[in-house]
Formats: sequence, C-alpha cells, structure tokens
Amino acid sequence: MIIVLAEKPDQARKLAAPFPHTKGKGFLFIHPCKEFPDGAKVTWAIGHLVELKNPDEYHESWKKWRMDSLPIIPEKFEYKVSKDKAAQFKIVKDLLKEADQIIIGTDPAREGENIARLLIMMAGCSHKPIKRLWTSSLTENAIIKGFAEVRDGSETINLFHEAQARQISDWLIGLNASRLYTLHLQRKGFKEVFSVGRVQTPVLTLIYNRQCDINDYKPEPFCELMAEFSVTTGKYTGKFKERYLTKEKLYETVRPHITPGKASYEGVVKLVEVNEKRMHPPTLHNLSGLQALLNKKKKYSPTDVLNTVQSLYEKGFVSYPRSDSQHITEEEFSYLKAHLNDYQQLIGIAFQPHTLESSKRFVNPDKVSDHYAIIPTEKIPGSTLDFTEMEKATYDEIVKSALAMFLPDYIYEETVITTAVGDVDFITVGKTEKSIGWKLLYHNDPQDTDETNEDKALPRVNNGDPATGIVSVKDGITQPPKPYTQGQLITLMAHAGRHVEDKEMREVLNESEGLGTEATRSGIIETLMQREFILVKKNLVYVTPKGEVLCEAVKGTILSKPEMTAQWEMFLKEIGRGNKQGSVFIENTKKLCHKLLEQVAVDMGQLNVDAQITTIEQTESICKCLCGKGYITDRGKFYGCSEYKNGCKVSFNKELLGKKLTPNQIKQLCEKGKTGNIKGFVSKNKKRFEAALLLKDGKIEFIFS
Repeated sequence: MIIVLAEKPDQARKLAAPFPHTKGKGFLFIHPCKEFPDGAKVTWAIGHLVELKNPDEYHESWKKWRMDSLPIIPEKFEYKVSKDKAAQFKIVKDLLKEADQIIIGTDPAREGENIARLLIMMAGCSHKPIKRLWTSSLTENAIIKGFAEVRDGSETINLFHEAQARQISDWLIGLNASRLYTLHLQRKGFKEVFSVGRVQTPVLTLIYNRQCDINDYKPEPFCELMAEFSVTTGKYTGKFKERYLTKEKLYETVRPHITPGKASYEGVVKLVEVNEKRMHPPTLHNLSGLQALLNKKKKYSPTDVLNTVQSLYEKGFVSYPRSDSQHITEEEFSYLKAHLNDYQQLIGIAFQPHTLESSKRFVNPDKVSDHYAIIPTEKIPGSTLDFTEMEKATYDEIVKSALAMFLPDYIYEETVITTAVGDVDFITVGKTEKSIGWKLLYHNDPQDTDETNEDKALPRVNNGDPATGIVSVKDGITQPPKPYTQGQLITLMAHAGRHVEDKEMREVLNESEGLGTEATRSGIIETLMQREFILVKKNLVYVTPKGEVLCEAVKGTILSKPEMTAQWEMFLKEIGRGNKQGSVFIENTKKLCHKLLEQVAVDMGQLNVDAQITTIEQTESICKCLCGKGYITDRGKFYGCSEYKNGCKVSFNKELLGKKLTPNQIKQLCEKGKTGNIKGFVSKNKKRFEAALLLKDGKIEFIFS
C-alpha cells in the first residue's frame, strides 16, 4: 500500500482530488486507478506533530532557570509527539506501518521536509522506500503530473538535514541566550523575561538602530533659491542647485546677479535637454516582494499577505507562496500565454499583447531552483466575487505581474531646462509620457498616478528664449529618517547584507538569503510583537522600552549583528544542497553558547540600565504610588510599588476574599481612595456578597450599600 503524507487536511484533499477517492478516519482512500493501480491512502499532519523535547524532559534540574545550569546542551537531541496532536499521530503512525512505499507530499520546502521526515522517523518507518512529490502548484493537472514524476527520497533528504540543523541550533541559541540575558537582567532589577533568537534579535537591533538615528537626529535649517519663470508658452518653476544654512550665505554666492529685496529678473533659457527614458515591466513576485508591495499599497501586514497567498495556493489559484525566485520556466510561460484572455477578463483590463515571446528577464530556468515565482495557475476562478477583499487584491497583483510580461516598456521623455539669470542657473525637471506600456495595468492604482513636481509636463521652450523670473527664497528644515514600515522591514531582512559594516562580508551577503527566509520573515515580525519588543502604529514599527533594554544588552555581540544570521542562512542552504554537514553547523552553535556565557558576564557588568527600569515601570505602571515617588505595577503575586527597594511598603494582594482585584480597581483605590461596587466576594461562611472598597490609613475596608 502506498501512503501519501500531506502537511494539512486541506492539502490532503487537494492531493486526492484528481483521483476517485473516499473518506476514511484520518485519511482519504484513493481507489485503484491508472496512477495508483493498487490504490493509495492520503493522510496528513496538522503542521508540526513532532517537536524537540523541553529541557526538563532531559533533566528535571533544567526546568528551573539557574545560571549554574548553563549552557544547556543535551548529549543527544530527542523528539516527542505534541500532546494535543497525539490522536492524529497514532493514525499516521498506523498507516505508515502498513505502507509498502511512502510518498512525502508536504509543502515542497525545508520545513515541509522536516515535518514529514520527523513523522516517519517517530513512527519507526525511516527504512521504508520513500518518494517525494514535488510540485509548486496544487491544480489537478499539476498534481497528476507530480505523481507521475515523483522524485526519489534521497534527492531531498538533505533538506531534512538542513531543517534539523536549523531547528536544533535555534533551540540551543534561543534557550541558552534567553535564560542567560534574562537572569542577568533580573539581577539588575528587571522582572520581565527576555527572549533572544538567532534571527529575531538582529532584526530587532536593526529597528533599534533606526530608532536611535531618529532620536539622535539634529534638524538643521536651510534655504533654497527658487524662481517662477514665465515664457510665451506657459510657466514653470526652477531651483538653484545648492542649499545654504542662511540667506546671507546664499546671497553671497548669487550676488551681483540676484540681490535681496528684488524679486523680478529677466533671464534666458540656456539649455534644453530632452531624453527618452524607459521603465521595464516589474519582475515577477517572490513572497518578500509581494509582502512589501501590498504593505505599501494596502497597509496589509506581511503575515496577512502570507496567509492570503497560502489560502489562494490551497484553493489552486496561485503557485507555491514561499518562493524566493522571481523567474519561471518555459513551461509556466506557455500556460500563462494560453490563458492571457482569461486573466484579462478577471481584472477587467483588455489589451493586445506586445509580444508572445519569452524574455530572460522573466523566463530563466537557471534562476529557478526549488520553486518558480508566485504566478497565477491555469485554474481560473469563475469570478473573484467569492474572494475576500484581501484575496482579491492579492490575486490581482499576482495576475498583473504575470500580464506585464506581455506588454511593452513604459516610455516617457525627461526634459531638463536650465534657465540663467545672469550667471545663476536654475534647473527644472519635467516628464512627458509617450507610451503607457505595462502601466496600463495600474492606471487606476493611486500609488502610480500621484504626480510629483518633477512628473509634470513643461511648456515647450527653445534655447535662447527669454524668461521672466520671480525669485524667492524658500526656507526649510532637514528631516530625520522615518521609522520602518512593516513592508520595509521585510525588504530590510531580505537584503540584510547591505547593513554589514565589513565591505568584503557585505559583498558576500548580498547574494545570500539575508535575515530569515521567505517563509519565516513575517513570523519574525509577529514574534517580536508578541514578545513586546516592538509595536506597530499606523503601519510604522517602533521599539518598546523592553526592546531597547535587550538591544543595549546585546550591543556589540554577535547576536546583534545581521552578518551572523545571514552567514548561518548561507551555511544552511549549503547543507540543503549536500555541500556541508548539519553536524558541523550544530557543533559550531554549541561553541557559540559557551562563548556567550563568558562574554555576557563581562558585558553585563558594564551595563547601566537604571533609567530603562524606571521607563519600563512607568510604561507598565497602573498608577502613581501613594508614596509619591514610585509607581504601582503588577509584581506577579501582588501589586506593589517600584520604590520597594528604597523602603516603600505599599502593596495590594491580587485576591481578596476569593475575588481577584483588577488593575483598574487598584488605580481607583490609589487615586480616589475607594472603588465602585464589586461583586463576587466570599465570606468565611461561604456566602457571596458585594461591596465597595475603601482605602483608609493604608488598609482596605469594605463599604456596604
């Protein structure tokens, strides 16, 4: 019996859909057919059914966070079945036991391979013949073709080694570094847990560095010389190329041709340059590019974009979402060409294709490794009315990027006019559209129709034409850099090599994956938010006081530098290609854990975080304390003052006669001296009652209505 192992129930249904099948308990039975003469059973995981054991499952003493137990490095790494998924694991295990052949049908990538191989290993079936279904599309035709061309399992086993190396190393770094920094920072007065990760911490540091640049920025005033010119054919604005700190400096430069107090001058058109410019159609989408684009246009979060593309993929309408490629092969180009009219009808834009020949800008098999770019499949939805708003917007972007291949360049003329007033040259730049080309697809897109001053067409002028200018000085002030948006953060991670100080290393890393992978970058942002290191306001990303503390703590260490993570990703990729050993990677991680133990002890001795403790306590505070100096905060088992170390004894139990007191009720007590009526108190006689609370001489009394 052939057993096909899918990643999720939806995927299993897609894999069985092209064949006659019936439903069983925890599997689908494919009846004997041309592709499966003896039939087959399709079963599924529910994401990760198998995970690494927790520290205390190796040694009980590792459960408690203690400095003398670090670094925690098991002699042999062991896995366990997730408790909440044990029932499905038993079904999968029993089916794998009866298999004569196993076909891995999980997502065709590193983590998909990991999910399947760990299941097979835990079921004790690694010795059985294993094949690999490898398809970037879940349309029926693609699935039938994929099963007809299944790969031998040995061709993808290295992806499992890569995933294991990644999983174990992240476990080692995350566990040891998180405990190490948390324990050191708690000794300095913090009560929070500080999660540290191989990828998340360098990303946090990059965001923090931008925030520091903004905070440290010192605005400088400047002034510019402008002129509004009138010619026989119209008006246009020119600008003197230099900026100056003061008007005095400006006029020193332009005297005697332009002087203070005089506005009108006679000038002449000195030079007119007209150059034709072309913009090629945009490249096809990989996941990072699509996430960045939709965040810019629609403010969609990267996680929402990934989930939406995954949904469209599982419905069979788009190709595999976690792709890092921006190219396709001739095979995909052929079906896109065949369905040109269908795609045009879907987005409501008709055109005659400029070319039906493939271009290496888009079609290049040498640049397609595991997956090609994200494109629409040959499965055409009847309409997009059944799509959610986000699905429709995402699908439209994917379709438009594919259609743009068949349209010509966008062509415009750039006109640069140099107008002289005496020896002072004013520069004007304008643009005239000649051929809309591929931008036809985006003509209703607000991101593409907003004109800047330089985009406007200029009046036609010739060299030597007279021009009357009204000259003025425009005052301005330099602006600090802006916080990153979520979309810019995705791009930042994808091109982390640009942020490496060492030039030689930067050149190497520009070719790498950057920080994280296509599959994990949106999750990294979510993790940083969940752990309260960053917050997002109106799509802009800010580091919280807690995040600032961690960034200061890791400053200068290898954990703060993007090159370490980028190098790791390069090494991992080589493991997946069979060129490097996963065991070497894990051993290097173990050495790093030992090194961190020594380095952090030294760094922490020099770290002064008193100001940050106060900031965090104020941020997390419930209200001002009665002592007038500190703040009441949640201290775990009770509410207490931040000045307790300096002698303040103000505190409140979290529970009073069986009723949990909320932060808002504590705030009322401190600020007003009493609360409103509270229900749910339980007397010594086990009777429930309600009462208000009164704070009198530091003690709580009941007020009964």
